[in-house]
Amino acid sequence: MRTVFAGVAGGAAGTTALNAVGYLDMLTRGRPSSDVPEQVVETLADRAGVEIPGPDSKRPNRVTALGALAGIAAGVGVGLAVAVGRRAGIHAGLLVAAAAAGAAAMAASDTPIAALKVSDPRTWSATDWLSDAIPHLAYGLATVLVIRSIDRR
Repeated sequence: MRTVFAGVAGGAAGTTALNAVGYLDMLTRGRPSSDVPEQVVETLADRAGVEIPGPDSKRPNRVTALGALAGIAAGVGVGLAVAVGRRAGIHAGLLVAAAAAGAAAMAASDTPIAALKVSDPRTWSATDWLSDAIPHLAYGLATVLVIRSIDRR
């Protein structure tokens, strides 16, 4: 049970760190928020033949909420996977573990984007990649630090 708690707590902390770094990027560069999570939700709903209910005044808010909740679920899920890996004996140095956790979270978000053809990462600029990679590295660092902290107790 400690492993599950560590993974969920680590993933939640990592998700918070990722969001904080992303919002700091928006603040410093004045860039808008991404609508990619909403596009993923819309595409998945269309392909599944599921209608997201609500009038025009409420439906977009539900789509936004579903996109954000999917990101939280991915972050917590990757945190759980990292904790299970640690429990199974995968022990790396802090920077390697953080980079691996960040890369796993980045893959969890970018793979559906590419698979659903919402965006093509092969066309992203260096700035686009940094805007994606740096928050995910913060995710990895926070996730690993929390998991290790709980694991030591």
